[in-house]
Amino acid sequence: MSAADTARTPATRAGRGWAAGVMCLGIFLLGMDLTVLNVAVPQLRDGLGATTSQVQWIVDAYALVLGGTVLAVGALTDRWGRRRCFVLGVTLCAAASVGGALAGQPWEVVLARCGMGAGASLLMPATLGVLHHLFPEAALRARAVAAWAAVGGLGGLSGPVVGGWLVEHSSWRAAFWINLPLAALIVCAALLVVPESRGHRDAGFDLAGAALSTGGLLALVWAIIQGPHDGWTSLPVVAGFSAAGLLLIGFVGWERRTGSPMLPLPLLLRPGVGWAALSLALMSFALFGALFVLTLYLQGVLGYSPLAAGLRTLPLPAGLAVGAALAVAAQRTWGSKATVVTGLLVVSAAFVVCATTTDTSGYGRCAMFQAIAGLGAGLVAAAGTESVMESVPTEQAGLGSAINDATRQVGSALGVAVQGSLLSSVFTSSFLDALADLRVPSQIADAARHSLIAVPDRAAALPAAQRLAVLGEARHAFVQAMTLTAAVAGTVTLLTAAAAARWLVAGRPVTPLSRSKAGPLPAENVQRV
Repeated sequence: MSAADTARTPATRAGRGWAAGVMCLGIFLLGMDLTVLNVAVPQLRDGLGATTSQVQWIVDAYALVLGGTVLAVGALTDRWGRRRCFVLGVTLCAAASVGGALAGQPWEVVLARCGMGAGASLLMPATLGVLHHLFPEAALRARAVAAWAAVGGLGGLSGPVVGGWLVEHSSWRAAFWINLPLAALIVCAALLVVPESRGHRDAGFDLAGAALSTGGLLALVWAIIQGPHDGWTSLPVVAGFSAAGLLLIGFVGWERRTGSPMLPLPLLLRPGVGWAALSLALMSFALFGALFVLTLYLQGVLGYSPLAAGLRTLPLPAGLAVGAALAVAAQRTWGSKATVVTGLLVVSAAFVVCATTTDTSGYGRCAMFQAIAGLGAGLVAAAGTESVMESVPTEQAGLGSAINDATRQVGSALGVAVQGSLLSSVFTSSFLDALADLRVPSQIADAARHSLIAVPDRAAALPAAQRLAVLGEARHAFVQAMTLTAAVAGTVTLLTAAAAARWLVAGRPVTPLSRSKAGPLPAENVQRV
């Protein structure tokens, strides 16, 4: 190792491990905040007097802002300093959490969640950017990225567990307060052990590209989230998709013409970036949509409380952690591409298990589905993320992370929206047909149009025999709808695996951009603090 290389080495191996641990804590906080309110919908409605639409935006505002702004902000982290952006992002999340905890009106909670999403868009790309700098060695970087993927998945998938415990032992406000001690620990640790790093860029920042990409992604994620509620063909949703299309087309046109693009488009054409990002997006589509359906199944069909339902989603993050750990050895043996394809096939097999669920299957089949799906998702998340990051030069690590993060957020939002919409449509249609034969009061049908979980309360006043018949039909209709959504999700991941396999066969070895024909890139400007 040359003197120059030694000067750029961030720390001793132990020091790098501590710094990587701080980045993983940050991504855990982000993931937990994304899903922690998912099981608190009834409490939000009752505690704030919020409408169904307002509760929807309390839950979804975080993902909207994160998904819409992360690409532009990711490019900025390379300029501003990755540790600086990380600390600022965590601090903003904490400050917005205080606003959410003290809020008295639904719109105030929505605003707080938007602030948390803005903080997350600073935090998320900075984490991978720091890891890319900390571990220039390919083998160590692969381990760090696998840990990042596992911990991030654990955060997102443990959100319902944390939220369920807080709701049962305190209130929905505790889901905001819990961020403060964790954020304080992360900020202090980051200032102590994480070195500052940034990419050296002489050209000015592409403000037009940042504005077009942010506007397009915000419109796209908004339309995806709003589609199931307003209808996919409603005027606002169609307008949202149209605006997203026009803005993103404008973004591509601008990036092709400008001399200093925010996102060099040839980067997306590299197999290690484009196919890996698409695989991550569609894996997120399947997995996060399934998690949404699963929480309803555990509470509405199997009858678990919010906390008990949250605890019974633990096989999913456990499987994901195992899959991410196995991905390190799998990449060493097979390479990133084959590991991604294998992971997608494992996820597809898991959805076969879910799609064959019956009314009497019980929790055992549900746990099996989660463990298998988590295992496959861990392989895809770790190998796909590493494929993206190894194809990006260190000076653009924040941008590479933002590409990875933006595609996953759009995929997650689309998965929840599409699978949730399909579930609701099939359940409502099947259940209302069954109710027509039972001659029950109209309020039961009204409850069915909102949620399976609302049916038992409305049916409580019915005679025992009729109540049991209604609940039995509701469970049957939901299982029918759930198996159909599982079949759709499994088909998506199987087709993605087939397409990615073609990429595996036809693709050439990925060469980092810093070694491409364009010549060496400028050395990274690194500050040790």
